[in-house]
Amino acid sequence: MLVHPNFDPVAISLGPIAVRWYGLMYLAGFALFFFLGRYRARRDPWRGVSHALIDDLLFFGVIGVILGGRLGYVLFYKPGYYVAHPLEIIAVWQGGMAFHGGFLGVLAALWYVARKHGVEWLRLADFVAPLIPCGLAAGRLGNFINGELYGRASDVPWAMLFAHGGPVPRHPSQIYQFALEGVLLFALLWVYSARPRPSGAVSGAFLIGYGALRFIAEYFREPDDFLGLLALGMSMGQWLSLPMLLLGAGLLAYALRKR
Repeated sequence: MLVHPNFDPVAISLGPIAVRWYGLMYLAGFALFFFLGRYRARRDPWRGVSHALIDDLLFFGVIGVILGGRLGYVLFYKPGYYVAHPLEIIAVWQGGMAFHGGFLGVLAALWYVARKHGVEWLRLADFVAPLIPCGLAAGRLGNFINGELYGRASDVPWAMLFAHGGPVPRHPSQIYQFALEGVLLFALLWVYSARPRPSGAVSGAFLIGYGALRFIAEYFREPDDFLGLLALGMSMGQWLSLPMLLLGAGLLAYALRKR
C-alpha cells in the first residue's frame, strides 16, 4: 500500500495571489497544444494549417475549454445546486470542470475558427484531435496533485491512501486516466494521423479512443458522491462517453466509406 504525498495545491504564493498546480497543468496542456501544433504544421505542409490559424485555435480553444468545461459541470453534474446558487456558476476557482462540456466548447471554437479562415471543419478537427490528449494528461496530473477524483477501494499493491478518501486504500485512478486517455491515446492518434487520412477519420478515431478508454477507467474511479452510480450500474462519465463512442464509430465509417 502507498500513501498519497498530499501535495500543497498551491505551487507559488505571491502575496495575496496563489498560483495553483491545477492551473499550471492547464497552462502546460495549452503550451503543448501550441508547440506540437506548430511542429505538425511545419513538418506536414500538406495539412494546410498556418501559424495564424493555430494562434486562433489556441485562443478560442482556451475560451471553449473553460466555458464549456464549467457549463458542462453545472448542467451534467449539479444542475439543481446551481439553479439554487446561480452566482456560484462563475466561481471556477472552487473547482468543478467536466471534460465532456469542455469538449463541446472546443467543437464550438473549431467551428468558429474554421469559418473565419475558410477551411473545412472536419479537416481542422482532424488536425486538433491528436493534440487534445496532451491537455487531458496534464489535467489528470493536476487531479493527482490535488488528491481528488481518486479511485474505488482496492487491495492491489499500488493502492493508495488519499487524505480525503477515508481510511481505505484506493486505486490511483488519476494515474490510470493519465496513462490511458493521455499518453496512450496521444501515441495512437499521433501515429494514425501521420499519413493523410480521409476527412473525419482522425476525429472519429479520437471519439472512439477517448470514449472507450474513459469508459474503462470509470470502473476504477470512485463515482461522484452526490451522484453515485446511475442506471445499469454505470457512472455519469460512462453514460456521457457512450454517445462519443457511437458518434465516433459513425464518423469513422462515414470517412472511410467516403474515401
